[in-house]
Amino acid sequence: MKKLLCFTLLLYLNFTHSQNPNDIYNIIEAVSAERIQNNIQTLVNFGTRNTFSDTISETRGIGAARRWIKKKFETISNKCDECLEVFYQKDFVTKEGNKRVTHDAWIVNVVAIQRGTKYPNRYVIMSGDIDSRASNTMNFTIDAPGANDNASGMAGTIEAARVLSKYKFESSIVYVGLSGEEQGLFGGAGLAKYAKDNNWDIIGILNNDMIGNIKGVDGVIDNRSFRIFSEPVPPTETERQRKLRRFYGGEVDGISRQLARYVHKNTKIYMPEMNPMMVYRLDRFGRGGHHRPFNDLGYPGIRIMETHENYTQQHQDIREENGIKYGDVIEHVNFGYAKKLTSVNAINLASLAWAPPAPKEVAIGGVVEPSVKFKWNKVEGAKGYKIYWRDTTSPTWDYCRYVVDVSEFTLDGIVIDNYFFGIAAIGDNGFESPVVFPNKLMR
Repeated sequence: MKKLLCFTLLLYLNFTHSQNPNDIYNIIEAVSAERIQNNIQTLVNFGTRNTFSDTISETRGIGAARRWIKKKFETISNKCDECLEVFYQKDFVTKEGNKRVTHDAWIVNVVAIQRGTKYPNRYVIMSGDIDSRASNTMNFTIDAPGANDNASGMAGTIEAARVLSKYKFESSIVYVGLSGEEQGLFGGAGLAKYAKDNNWDIIGILNNDMIGNIKGVDGVIDNRSFRIFSEPVPPTETERQRKLRRFYGGEVDGISRQLARYVHKNTKIYMPEMNPMMVYRLDRFGRGGHHRPFNDLGYPGIRIMETHENYTQQHQDIREENGIKYGDVIEHVNFGYAKKLTSVNAINLASLAWAPPAPKEVAIGGVVEPSVKFKWNKVEGAKGYKIYWRDTTSPTWDYCRYVVDVSEFTLDGIVIDNYFFGIAAIGDNGFESPVVFPNKLMR
């Protein structure tokens, strides 16, 4: 019953105070499978987008691809009164010490910033990868269409920019095409450092890497589920923080995990036909993605992708062997599914950018007491706060209590030992911040 009450409250708050009661649903409806298909086809038509492929040609290689992406962002900006700041962000990588680098080259990202009206230095980021590869990542001349990996994520990012550019948000949204993913996550590392050097306050990065395949190598066909990868705690945590976790919990409550829960919850509310699957891991087993460089610098970041991968269509030369057709070609991409995962991104970008900042400090107390006490810093623009709690074995925040315009509260009848807790800020428009796990103790 508590879970149902919490879910009903979420709906009530969002529908009665939202930016516009239909905004989130309008965003979902506005995402176009046809546009995504056209954008994927254009990216595929460049033949290869290997990081070290041709940069001069207008029709082939990564240079032509990134110029086309920049032009797409600029066209979107032209239609929204120049609402996007579009630019290249680049870093130079050398062959020395990098076994996947064939020759020294610039790693060029394409960035488009939709500046927030109230918190212009707070950013939520959606990324796709520009580059592609064949069986041998060092072969930068062979065809490598990269239709699903990762023209699908790049096309979704462009489409999200088109749809969300029609709205104004309190926080800034960044749409970015990252390069050098297949050679060592160079593009993500470059942009993460750029963000750190420019003091960006990053709410989170939604990294989209392969969002178009519905038929797995295991034979399963599934166009309703998707995976959300997130690491449990930041790699930047201090030794003191690590030691405190032994006694107070929080092993699965880092900032990236809270971002994953946010996306999971929002999807279940607004797109109940979808089945988000939270995976308690940084990325696939032993593999990596472009959210990791942001995690490395202490920023929250997650990977959103299909549930059932097909390895005959990833990192493969185009060929046929023993009746199996290999290669990442456009025929394997399901555009309706790519539309769904693009919509997942768009509604979460919008919700985060419309929400107030999360509390920075959340204190908790209640040792050997029949109640739990909380104290947090008041947040500008917050009308109220939501106290969440869950069983220690539950992956999601299952219970909640909404409180108005206070900065401390006591939950009577709840024993601190049996649950985990967190606080989210709720704006006048009904949108809420990610949950903040307690980071201070009180007596």
